[in-house]
Amino acid sequence: MTRKIEQKITGYQVVKAEAPTTAETETTQPEIAQEPKQETADVIHMHERVMRPEILKGYTYKVSTPDHVSEHSLYITINDIILNAGTEHELERPFEVFINSKNMEHFQWIVALTRIISAVFRKGGDVTFLVEELKSVFDPRGGYWKKGGVFMPSLVAEIGDVIEQHLIKIGLMHAPELDEHQKQLIEDKRKEFALTPTPAEGEEEESSFPEQAQLCKKCSVKAAIVMDGCLTCLNCGDSKCG
Repeated sequence: MTRKIEQKITGYQVVKAEAPTTAETETTQPEIAQEPKQETADVIHMHERVMRPEILKGYTYKVSTPDHVSEHSLYITINDIILNAGTEHELERPFEVFINSKNMEHFQWIVALTRIISAVFRKGGDVTFLVEELKSVFDPRGGYWKKGGVFMPSLVAEIGDVIEQHLIKIGLMHAPELDEHQKQLIEDKRKEFALTPTPAEGEEEESSFPEQAQLCKKCSVKAAIVMDGCLTCLNCGDSKCG
């Protein structure tokens, strides 16, 4: 059958033979979509519209720094919200952070930082990127050493370190684990270094690593030693010899 087109063609569409008719679509669509919606309807994920409950679960971390950084300790409190409590989908997620100290020198930027971090927490999604961003901040006056031989490039970086510890505690991040080869390498290096005589016996260090250890560029811990001409970290297993 031939049909004359008397109007201007503005578009076209190819109709596939296997496409279901309108009547078929209306009858099959409810059966397909009904089941998944019922399973996930009651699961609540973290987003900015989640209302703050009256009581939150909180953890407070004490941060002691050298006097040239801050004369008084910092107390970092992170409050968590429990989502889907009592169900198999129960989640603990950070909701807000507060930092308190007697030192008023850093008050202005600390308040601004806590408000920004809390806003990111309440936004939901992947908040673990905050750890890397904060830990990469360097103080132009120089960093400092923590107990255990860990180097902190700035006070902001230590706040990032505390947030990392907290996210690991609630399961949002996983602590880095060494493989069996790295664990064996560290153990062998520790035993070998223990048998090596030292020039002089100094006072006992708070760190569990040798006094002569150098700063590891990978994990920022003073745990790298030179054995057989090869610099190896006794904390993370990083080695220049592969």
